Amino acid sequence: MADPATYRPAPGSIPESPGVYRFRDPGGRVIYVGKAKSLRQRLNSYFADFAGLHPRTQTMLTSASSVDWTVVGTEVEALQLEYSWIKEFDPRFNVKYRDDKSYPYLAVTMGEDFPRVQVLRGAKRKGTRYFGPYSHAWAIRETVDLLLRVFPVRTCSAGVFKRAGQIGRPCLLGYIDKCSAPCVGRVTPEEHRDLAEDFCDFMAGNTTRFIKRLERDMRAAAAVEEYEKAARLRDDVQALQRALEKQTVVLGDGTDCDVIALAEDPLEAAVQVFYVRGGRIRGQRGWVVDKVEETTSGDLVEQFLLQMYSEATIPREILVQASPPDVEAVIELLSEQRGSRVDLRVPQRGDKKSLMETVERNAKESLAQHKLRRASDLTTRSRALQEIADALDLDQAPLRIECYDVSHIQGSDVVASMVVFEDGLARKSEYRRFSIKSAEGDVASIYEVICRRFKRYLEERVATGELDGESPAAEQLAEQGSEPAAGTPIDPETGRPRKFAYPPNLVVVDGGPAQAAAAQRALDELGIDDVAVCGLAKRLEEVWLPGEDLPVILPRTSESLYLLQRVRDEAHRFAITYHRSKRSKALKESALDQVPGLGPSRRQALLRHFGSVKRLREATAADILEVPGIGPATADAIVAALKDDRG
Repeated sequence: MADPATYRPAPGSIPESPGVYRFRDPGGRVIYVGKAKSLRQRLNSYFADFAGLHPRTQTMLTSASSVDWTVVGTEVEALQLEYSWIKEFDPRFNVKYRDDKSYPYLAVTMGEDFPRVQVLRGAKRKGTRYFGPYSHAWAIRETVDLLLRVFPVRTCSAGVFKRAGQIGRPCLLGYIDKCSAPCVGRVTPEEHRDLAEDFCDFMAGNTTRFIKRLERDMRAAAAVEEYEKAARLRDDVQALQRALEKQTVVLGDGTDCDVIALAEDPLEAAVQVFYVRGGRIRGQRGWVVDKVEETTSGDLVEQFLLQMYSEATIPREILVQASPPDVEAVIELLSEQRGSRVDLRVPQRGDKKSLMETVERNAKESLAQHKLRRASDLTTRSRALQEIADALDLDQAPLRIECYDVSHIQGSDVVASMVVFEDGLARKSEYRRFSIKSAEGDVASIYEVICRRFKRYLEERVATGELDGESPAAEQLAEQGSEPAAGTPIDPETGRPRKFAYPPNLVVVDGGPAQAAAAQRALDELGIDDVAVCGLAKRLEEVWLPGEDLPVILPRTSESLYLLQRVRDEAHRFAITYHRSKRSKALKESALDQVPGLGPSRRQALLRHFGSVKRLREATAADILEVPGIGPATADAIVAALKDDRG
């Protein structure tokens, strides 16, 4: 651990201007980003009284080895730069709002020729209008089912839509009038787009005009004694009214706002947001966050607003529980992003105050539930890492674990995976996959992948000057003909780790003593002596250390074994996924493409049954007939195609 006094800026060297500062670790990686109205006052507070700081702030300071800063002109510029750096560097000590679940949205794909209504989760797509988020997908589907009576917009997938057009017959929804069936030309593309626009208008809160229009048409039909039409319009009105009843009216008609409240303790905070559109609660969403240093409620609100609205739609009004410290700067920034004025207020009385209290109760409940789950998580992860360190006789707990697995079928399409766990949690952005060049078995493949991964690590250390060119490891690289990889190490200006620049504390390989020995031999040949190695054998879940005759037996119910199993299983999953994609691609490019009537599903069934294209080539027509869905004519065609391809 570093002593903060060793990198404290010289007295008088820090400007008093507003700006943004970065703390970096010994490898140059940015670990914390902050902003300040006065850089001098803010940075001096870190070094003045170390003992009085928040425990996590102390950890951050002892993990860092340097600090730098950038001066800006205004507080708005500081807000923008701080958030852009947090997004770019992903510093480990900055506040990160973790969504407590993946919430579904009602989406209308207005960017398509025939817009489709569907339920979507995850990242937003360009050209698609989103409504929500909602707490449950079934709530969206109930609403959509009611609205399709009035707005029969397409809901089918691209494949179903295309097939219906080819056969000239719509799906069931088209027959029961819950789809206008643009696939078979019942409506023109323009008429279908108008339906989709009306659907979006209704979901956006413009509901009154649709109900009034239907009631007017209903009375007109009844006046001319078209009672069946009038009854159908009456049912449409009732469907719209039922859809509206599913959403609680909480504020005046036409009110669009987001209501944000939080509940906190000294270590964590939970945030809840209610989305109010047209005076009705359209959705609810929650986040939790770890506090890194002493922050006020206003600081948390400010950080949340910047992170949430960097991508989400900004409403006209945002109600918060506490004002940010730089409220005018935040309003100016949000208004600039929205393109019009945004009101940011703390409600004091009336319906909005009551709604804020409801959201706050939800935040408190969310924090209580999270703490029940997290208490076990934090404790068990820490215990698991310490148990691994004790069992393997490591100097410290392995905060970064890398696990490697090899996947193939009878030596074909050999691939390997590398997965990374930091602090006991998967870090998927660091995952890597390898296409193995040698096909001499799992031991040789493990040796190859470890050599390739750590050669890259050493090359990047040489490129940055962290590794002396005359060191044993650098000399070993030179003997093997490796050159430093320009542009791939940790950038000293940005502090971003690239590719393989960050070393693990522990390497885990899927296998027994032979695989562990191969990994250790690769590290020894590269001159790396500060990375521990072990193998985890599947049969008895034994942990093998290189050079040991007997395995380390971890208790079957221990947290350490459970963590190692999770790491190993994740590496296996990642390797299998890559292997299947390569195998599928090879099959798609084979002679089977020329067999009439043999589609992707049956090609996959053939591969699963025989294990490889090589074994399929050796099969007879009778063998191929054992695969479900393959008839005599297709079996003969497959044999002929593979025979021609072989010849």
